[in-house]
Order: sequence, then structure tokens, then C-alpha cells
Amino acid sequence: MNLQDVTRGELKPARIIIYGPPGIGKTTMASEAPNPIFIRTEDGLGTLDVPTFPLMTSFSDVIDALYALGREEHSFQTVVIDSLDWLEPLIWEEVCRRTNVKSIEDLGYGRGYVEALSEWSKVFECLTALRDYKGMTILMLAHSDVQRIEDPLHPPYDCHTLKLHKKASARVREFADVIGFATQKTITKSEDLGFGQKRVRAISLNERVLYTTGSAAFMAKNRYGIPEVIPLSFEELEKYLPKIEKPVLKEEGKKEEKEIKEAE
Repeated sequence: MNLQDVTRGELKPARIIIYGPPGIGKTTMASEAPNPIFIRTEDGLGTLDVPTFPLMTSFSDVIDALYALGREEHSFQTVVIDSLDWLEPLIWEEVCRRTNVKSIEDLGYGRGYVEALSEWSKVFECLTALRDYKGMTILMLAHSDVQRIEDPLHPPYDCHTLKLHKKASARVREFADVIGFATQKTITKSEDLGFGQKRVRAISLNERVLYTTGSAAFMAKNRYGIPEVIPLSFEELEKYLPKIEKPVLKEEGKKEEKEIKEAE
């Protein structure tokens, strides 16, 4: 290694996670992304008319779909995983098959969830290869879950976060460039009940939004200076994502195919 090996960073398509409660509009937002192709681990497309692989029923199905996107010529610009929390049971099944046990808990002492990180890494390696050598934006959907956060610096508090095992959640959060929490915008109103008592009510404004900066109430992040809250629309989000102009070379595509094969 010497100074001749020094290079500059280059812009690459974003790796995005959109999570939130069921029915908030995550899948609809994903369908608005440029030329999307869906890899479905749950049957949540409804009446949306978008290209999709058949419903995934195993971890190998997911890897095969990612490999096909890397190996074959196509015009898709966005790969959508819908959803991460339905992918997780397929990963657990793969761990059980690989370790010859009936349940991931049979490995004991949380070892099964550590083993599952190997399968998560395979998925991420394939997705990163599609980003780097096919120029595809990575869009992953997930449901939200309210978890109790134990923070040494503050009293415990509840927080919206990814509906995944904590070890997988930590790995997924590291992988993403953008994590957005999708929800309905609400305000709170205090009501006087008399006798010194008050009640606080949450009032929905019927406005679906995406939070992109984390807080005590929800987990979020972004690396692109996206405003703290934007409308729940891919068109709005896309304004702040990297503009990739460099064409993908065939030689890069061959390298990408090799890397996806190795990830299998």
C-alpha cells in the first residue's frame, strides 16, 4: 500500500429503509421509485401494478432473485425488499437447515441469532453488488415495533424501531444510508377534566410523513442532509438522494456477477 493507491470517494445509489405501521403507505411509496422490481417476502402489493418476482418462500429464493438481477440484462433501477421483518423468518429457517436444528432457539444462549447474521450478510453483499455494479437504488421496507430503550444517560423510554431481532436490527441500521420512519403527522391537545386533572389526546392531521432524523420517539437517520420531516413520497425523498450519472460498464457487471456468486 502506498500513496498511489489513494482514491476519491464516488457517489453511489442510496441504500434506504422505510419502516412504519401497517397500511401507512410504505409499499405505495416504493412503487413510485424509478423502475422498481419487487422481491416480496410478504403478499402486500394489493392492487399495485408493479414488476415483481413470485412470492419468496425460502431464503434461497431471495438469493436466487438477487443473483438473477445481477446476472441478467434488465432496465430496473430500484430493487425493493418487501419486507425485512418477513425476510427474517426465512433467514431463521435457513439457519435451522444449515445447523440441523428444528428451531433457532435450539442452538441456545442466543447463538441462533448470531448465526443468522451470516445470512443477513449474504443479502447485504448481493444488494451492495447490485448498487455498485448495476447502479441500482436499494429500497427495503419494514414494519415498526415499539421497544423499551434502556439508556445509561437517561431514564428508560419507548421508541419506534424496526420489527427485527435486536442483533439483526443493529446490522441493518449500519447497512442503510437512509432510515425513514413513516407515520401520520399528529399533534397533542391537553384537556382540562376538572379537579386539577388533565388528559392529553393525540389528534391525527391525516398527513402522511417521513421522519429522517432520529429522536427519542423513533429511530431514523440519513447521510444526505434530508430535512427532518418530508411528505411520504418517493418523489420528495429523491430530491435529496445522490444523482448518479456514471454509466454502469459491462466489465463492472461481470465483476458484480462474480461477487454475487461468491455471496451464495
